[in-house]
Amino acid sequence: MSILTHHLDRPFASERPARISEARKAKLKDLALGALTLLSMGSVLTALIALKTAIHVWHMHA
Repeated sequence: MSILTHHLDRPFASERPARISEARKAKLKDLALGALTLLSMGSVLTALIALKTAIHVWHMHA
């Protein structure tokens, strides 16, 4: 069987019935949003630390 036509006889994801409940889906969405928020805060904190370090090094060599 060609890899290009593999599983084309199966229905698309939008045509299949939902496998998880709406309550569980909402819980997972909240969890994903919280994780994204935490990662965003972590990256902002990392950028601030890097900026402070760069300023400190720049002042040392000036």
